[in-house]
Amino acid sequence: MIVGAGAAGCLLADRLSESGIHKVVLIEAGGADRHPLIHVPAGVGALIGHPALDWRYATVPQQEAAGRSIPLPRGQVLGGCTSTNGMVYFRGHPADYDEWAELGCTGWPYAEVLPWFIRSEDNADFRGASHGQGGGVHVSSYAKANPLSDRFVAAAEALGHRRIADFNVGDPEGFGLRQATIRNGRRVSAATAFLNRARRRANLEILTDRMVDKVIFEGRRATGVLIRHRDQAEQILASREVILAAGSYSSPAILERSGIGDATLLSRHGIAVHHNLPEVGRNLQDHIVAPVQMRTTSALPYVVDWRVLPRLVGNLAHYLLLRGGPLASNVFEATGFARTSLAGSRPDVQLIFMPMDRAPGPLPRKRGYGILVGLLRPKSRGQVHVTSSDPAATPMIDPGFFTDPADMPPVIEGVRLARQILTHAAFADLASEEILPGSAVTGDAALTQAIRENCV
Repeated sequence: MIVGAGAAGCLLADRLSESGIHKVVLIEAGGADRHPLIHVPAGVGALIGHPALDWRYATVPQQEAAGRSIPLPRGQVLGGCTSTNGMVYFRGHPADYDEWAELGCTGWPYAEVLPWFIRSEDNADFRGASHGQGGGVHVSSYAKANPLSDRFVAAAEALGHRRIADFNVGDPEGFGLRQATIRNGRRVSAATAFLNRARRRANLEILTDRMVDKVIFEGRRATGVLIRHRDQAEQILASREVILAAGSYSSPAILERSGIGDATLLSRHGIAVHHNLPEVGRNLQDHIVAPVQMRTTSALPYVVDWRVLPRLVGNLAHYLLLRGGPLASNVFEATGFARTSLAGSRPDVQLIFMPMDRAPGPLPRKRGYGILVGLLRPKSRGQVHVTSSDPAATPMIDPGFFTDPADMPPVIEGVRLARQILTHAAFADLASEEILPGSAVTGDAALTQAIRENCV
């Protein structure tokens, strides 16, 4: 039995049912992945906050982020976040895996996890010992990136940064266009990669629209789960294993509703304590990003307005007929990994290029572009806990953004690097102005405040 049909759950359902020997039940709180916005790559912006496809979680007010509650998009649908995210194919820095292994995570050195990445991969562009063909996850490079994405990479290279062709071989420090999990102009999610080939098996049952309330125990052995479906409670029993794969927020909440967690917290919510395990829900880590946004009169950014209506019609026709053009792009086509003066041997910030304006809403209606500066290894720690014994109650999520003072300086340096790139000669002909944080915001104190007010 697998709880959660996200990246892990879909893969496990495929692998565990592959032999045909074991009966596998996959339980998902969301529905089927039929919505067209899921499958058109450029529709990614409209999926964030979608009432039917997103859990619409948010943090508690973050005191070190100007007291704001920050949205935390999470997919509530078959495929989980892989059905709603930006489709970027990046495995992470090899040294991160090696560090986890050194901390005691057996089986996590990069050399040991690489074969599993290769087994799952179907790379259309890269060959060699670090890539695979024939796996469920189709990976490809976008045929024609937005011209601004190319300018971003060229500007970074002119400033002395290395141009990267493949972020998944060796050290990814540098700048370049990145690959995405897109096949023939359509999103490749964990559901399409793994469940589509597994759902034909008689030994796999997929249950959607089922909210898991808690795990059922006999003594110390998990024997099933209690679910809610159409306001009705139902037990589903397992003969062998119950695997929680419900994500960073929902898995701890299910454990706590099951009586596994901090006894004091559980008692406060009227939950009978099955096993006092205070670390459940603690040590939450999340990345924060700070935007640098430009406004321009140029028509090069992705934008939806009447002035580019003929181009939009052409783009739609191109996609419908050939599955190509901007609608087949994941929009965020270029990125860079850099080391600030505070970094060790690995990059500590990521610069994600936006060839569009990031104003609220599913479609970019103003002409702009910019960079999101992301902190790669935050030292701040937070927590996630239930707020009630009711499975429908939203959990309390507190990442503790910037509660460790060491997290702000690299973001400030990253913002300054983003400004260097955006003011390089590669962008000089666009008649642009910085609107966020604003060109007048320069000193450390002013930048710190601007980052606190605008980070996401």
